[in-house]
Amino acid sequence: MPVYPGDPIPQLKQTAALATDGYNEFQITTGMHAGTHIDAPLHMIDGGKLISDYGPEKFFGRGHLIDAHGKTEASADLLTGHDIQPGDIVLVYFDFDQYYGDEKYFADYPELGESLANRLIELRVGIVGMDTPSPDRQPFTVHKLLLGHDILIIENLTNLKSLLGKKFTITALPAKLAAEAAPIRVVANIIN
Repeated sequence: MPVYPGDPIPQLKQTAALATDGYNEFQITTGMHAGTHIDAPLHMIDGGKLISDYGPEKFFGRGHLIDAHGKTEASADLLTGHDIQPGDIVLVYFDFDQYYGDEKYFADYPELGESLANRLIELRVGIVGMDTPSPDRQPFTVHKLLLGHDILIIENLTNLKSLLGKKFTITALPAKLAAEAAPIRVVANIIN
């Protein structure tokens, strides 16, 4: 699995086999930021919350897809026409998951602008996600803005294009780990 440059490479190996041990068992070794994952405040905020500090209600909500494909930066003006309420989950579609596995994916990804981050803070959304490896680059200003206001960040989403023009809810349950991030499975339930 491709990982952010410098992160450890995930490993999945079989540790027991039905034929020899009477059961199958596997072991996973991974950094928390591999594949589709969710960042909690501790990732960038000193003394911030862990993933395990959140109840399950944080990970369900009404979804909104912000269409930013073809842009190098998503700005607040892209929220026009969206009725975003506190606790909603906002997904930003750059159509960038098509480059997952290519060098370009980690080198040339588009970003969320500070104007968008600040507007999402004003709207008090619960989670923001995108089909890129990060919402920003060093010094990670957008990470710090969002996480500092208890807005969790989902990175490396796929198939957002299928949500264009649709109303949907999101279920985004991470593994309940006492960590700064966790692997996550994100499911959209189409309601129109």
